[in-house]
Amino acid sequence: MRNRPPRRPIAIALSLMIVAAIVPVVTFAGAPSDTVSITTLSNRADLVSGGDVLTQIAIPSDAAASDLRVTLNGTDVTREFALRPNRKIEGLLTGLRLGANAVAAQLRDGRGARITITNHPIGGPIFSGPQIQPWLCQKGAIDKQCDQPATFAYTYEQAGTGQLQSYDPKNPPPAAAIASATTTEGVSVPFIVRTETGYIDRDQYSVATLWQPGKPWQPWAPQKQYNGRLVITHGASCDTTYGVGTAPSVTDTTLLGGGFILMSTALDNAGHNCNIVTQAESLVMAKELVIDHYGEIKWTIGSGCSGGSLVQQQVANAYPGLYQGITPQCSFTDAWSSAMEYVDYSILLKYFEDPSRWSPGTVWTPTAIQQVLDHPNIGNPITFTTVIPNSGNPSRSCPDVPAAKTYDPKKNPNGVKCTLQDYMVNVFGKRRDGFANRPFGNDGIQYGLQGLLNGELSVTQFVDLNSHIGGLDYNDNVQAARSKPDLIGLNRVYTSGGVDSANNLNQVAIIDLRGPDEGSFHDVYRTYALRERLLRNFGTAANQVLWRGQVPLLGDANFADQAVFAIDRWLARVHVDHRNVPLAQKIVQDKPGDVTDRCTDGAGLDIPSWECDAVVASYGTPRMSAGGPLADDILECRLKPLRKDDYSVSFTAAQWSALQKAFPQGVCDYTKRGVLQHGATAWLTYQDGSGHVIYGGRSMGPPPTSTFFG
Repeated sequence: MRNRPPRRPIAIALSLMIVAAIVPVVTFAGAPSDTVSITTLSNRADLVSGGDVLTQIAIPSDAAASDLRVTLNGTDVTREFALRPNRKIEGLLTGLRLGANAVAAQLRDGRGARITITNHPIGGPIFSGPQIQPWLCQKGAIDKQCDQPATFAYTYEQAGTGQLQSYDPKNPPPAAAIASATTTEGVSVPFIVRTETGYIDRDQYSVATLWQPGKPWQPWAPQKQYNGRLVITHGASCDTTYGVGTAPSVTDTTLLGGGFILMSTALDNAGHNCNIVTQAESLVMAKELVIDHYGEIKWTIGSGCSGGSLVQQQVANAYPGLYQGITPQCSFTDAWSSAMEYVDYSILLKYFEDPSRWSPGTVWTPTAIQQVLDHPNIGNPITFTTVIPNSGNPSRSCPDVPAAKTYDPKKNPNGVKCTLQDYMVNVFGKRRDGFANRPFGNDGIQYGLQGLLNGELSVTQFVDLNSHIGGLDYNDNVQAARSKPDLIGLNRVYTSGGVDSANNLNQVAIIDLRGPDEGSFHDVYRTYALRERLLRNFGTAANQVLWRGQVPLLGDANFADQAVFAIDRWLARVHVDHRNVPLAQKIVQDKPGDVTDRCTDGAGLDIPSWECDAVVASYGTPRMSAGGPLADDILECRLKPLRKDDYSVSFTAAQWSALQKAFPQGVCDYTKRGVLQHGATAWLTYQDGSGHVIYGGRSMGPPPTSTFFG
C-alpha cells in the first residue's frame, strides 16, 4: 500500500448518468434522506486501487455523526470519520486488502448500510485485463509491478523573468523574488509549484499544482488556491512500447497560475502507449490519486496535440465522464481509423516506388499520384510512414523488447509480435495461428476512383493500380490478394472504441484547434471527420467549436491555453445548470456566446474566417479518393457488384477482365454503413473477478452502491 496524503472526494456533477459510469452520485450530508448510505468518492467501489479510498457516509436528518459506528472487514474504523468543514461525513479508509472488502455503517437505532469495496494493486490492472509482457521497469522499482514511492520537487516562478527556478522549502528565496499567481477564482498566492512524480499501473505519473509550503492541505479543505479543476496533458505520436516511460510535462505556468491541477501519465502518452484500454485505465487510477491527494474535482479538461488529441477523443468517447471537456489540437480522431490511412499509404508506396510492378506502358506522374492520395503533397505518405512507427509489422524493432525476444517468422515464431493489435490482444483476442485478430482490410476499395471519374486518372492507370496493389499478410508482406479483416477483430475495434464512432461525444464540450496542413500527416480532414461523425449520430455538432489559425499545425501560438480557459468557462455554466434535461442538451445550450468558431492570424488577432479557408485547406485520404465518406470510420466496406454502367469511362475487354479478377466479390458501396460498424460500448472491463482475461470485454454495468438495512 502506498503512503498517501489525505484524500478528497470527486464531484463531477455534469450529468448523473455520466457520473454513475465513474463514481456513484454524491449525497450531501445535509440532504433530506430517510436512510444511511455509503459512497466511495475517489472512484467506483469496484475499481479502487492502492489500499485506501475516500468514503462518505450520508445519514438521515434526525441522526448525528456521533451516532455512527463504521467497520471495515469487521474492524471498528469509526475514528476515521467525522463531520468535515465541507458539511460531509467523510473518512479515509486505509488498509484495504486485495479483493473484496466489507464496509458497514450503522446508527445506534439500528439503521445502517453496507457496501463491498474491491481493491486492486497500485501496479494494476483494474479493468484492462492481464498486462502486456515483457515489461521493463525503471531503475529504483521495488517490485515487478514497477512500484516506487512518489517524489516531490518544488519550483517557483521568478519575479520579472517568469522562469521556473528550483525552490527549497527549507531555504526559500526572498519573498520579493517570487512572482504572484492569481487564480481563476481571484485568489492571489506566491507562485510556488509542487510536482509529484510516482508510478501507478506499472508506469509513471506526474501531478503539479500551486503549493504553499507549511500550510495544511486536507481532502475536505484544500489550500485556497486550488480552483477545483483538473487539466490532463498528453504526449504525441502512436506506438507500442514494453516498458516504463516518462509522463508528459505538467509545467504549463499559465494553467498552473490559474489554480488548475495538471496531471499526466506515461500510459496516456500515445507515442508510448497507443492502447485505448490502458490509456483509460491509467487515467482512472491517476484521477483517483489526484482526488486522494489534492481534493474534489469539479470537472476535467484534456489538452494535447497529435497523439494527445487521439487519446482525448477516443477515451472521452469510450469512457464517457473521464473528461468533461477536451481541446484536441492537430487532431487525430483515434488510433484505428487513422491507421487506415497509414496502411493504405504503406501499400501504395510499395506499388508506386516499384515500377517493376507496373504493366508495360503504365506511367505514374506526381499529378496522377495526387489523385490517388487525395492530397497535393505526394511526400505525405513517406513522412507519415517514416515518422510514425509501423505498428502493423510484427517483426519490427520493438521498443524495450530485446531483439532476441522479438518475433521472427522463421527464427523466433513465438517471439513478441510488435503490432498494435497484438499489443491490444485483450481487446481483439487471438487467431489459431497465434496472431491477434486484425480489424483492417482493403478488399473492394477502388483506389483512385474519383480521379478516374473526373478525368485526372487514365483508365490504364486505374486498372493497373487496382490489379497489382494487392494487400498485406500478417507478416506485413505484400500479397497478391486484397486483405480481409478478421470479423471478430472488426467487431471489437468498434465495440472497444478503438475506432471512435463519436457515439458518446455529444456529452463532451470540444474546442478543436487547427492550423494549415504542413505536410507531415497531421491532415486537416480529421477535424472535419470528427464533425461529420457527430452530425451523422446526432444531427448537430454544436458541442464542437473549431478554432483555426495561420500557424501550420497548431493554428495559433496562444490556442492551447486559451482553449482550456474557454472550456473552463463553458463547463462552469454546465456545472450550475440543474435542469432535468440530458447532459448533451446542457452542453449545447450553456455554451457561452463568445465561445464560437474563430480564425486568427496565428498571433492571437481574430481575422475573417475566409482567410483561414484559404490556408487551412482540408484534403483527403486514399479511401476518400475511392469514394469513402468524410467521416472516415469504415474499416471494411460493404460490397456491391462490379458493373460497367457505374463508370463514365470505357474499358477494353482485357481491362474489364483485370478488374473482375481484382474484385471477385465486388467493390465498395459507400452509401451503406461498414461491415459490423457500430458505436462504442461505454466502460468495458477486460477481466473477470479472478483477473482472467475477457477477450473483447464486457460492460462493467452500474457502479456498486450501498445497501440499506434496519
